Amino acid sequence: MITVSGISKRFGERVAVSDVSFEAARGSITYLLGPNGAGKSTTMRIVAGVTTPDTGTVRINEQSLRGLAVTMREVRFNLDTFARNPKHTAKQHLTWQARLGGVPAGEVGQVLARVGLADAGNRLVGQFSLGMLQRLGIATALLGDPRTIVLDEPDNGLDVDGILWLRELLTGLARQGRTLLIASHNLTEVDLVADRIVIMGRGRILSDASRDETVALGSGPRRLESAYLTVTRSSVEYRGDTRAPGEVEQ
Repeated sequence: MITVSGISKRFGERVAVSDVSFEAARGSITYLLGPNGAGKSTTMRIVAGVTTPDTGTVRINEQSLRGLAVTMREVRFNLDTFARNPKHTAKQHLTWQARLGGVPAGEVGQVLARVGLADAGNRLVGQFSLGMLQRLGIATALLGDPRTIVLDEPDNGLDVDGILWLRELLTGLARQGRTLLIASHNLTEVDLVADRIVIMGRGRILSDASRDETVALGSGPRRLESAYLTVTRSSVEYRGDTRAPGEVEQ
């Protein structure tokens, strides 16, 4: 379980997040959505302990991050697909992670197999495609068999087979009673697997509801997309002009 209570963070004059509160429950998949600049990344970094909030608290499995007895058994993160040493092999990268967290090295081979990289364990990470890097990041988050998993855009770069695999992985983890918090822009996958959807905009929570309650806000054939656009309409900072060159606004 992840409980975020009233977190706020400023960077100079810019307010990144303001009084953000939500909960990701055990045995469920909670998605964090929002347009660019909504504050999702800052929120995820605060949850991971990378960024310190100005106010508010985060509790994971009813403890502060520092209060967890064996952190890697409780919570794992993958927030940056490219945070790898390109001169390390996949096994070296994960073995280093395991050693830091006090996890037996024997688990490295298990998670590589689980994400489909068993035959690529001795390849240099610098030779990996984006999809392989994404799988390695997911392996990093699975290392230690944690109760709580936090992922940022885990399907970015995956092909169709990879997305289908990830869908089964995430729903399977939730059935096992894990807590999953995922930031994403892929509304198709969110619609298929989310239990709860938290939508942010301009650093604030705009909506926090079950998947069904959120979808009910929309209309038409793509109801989640419609609901998302309705909720975030006043919070989009970067909006392009879709008119063709020379076209006059009606």
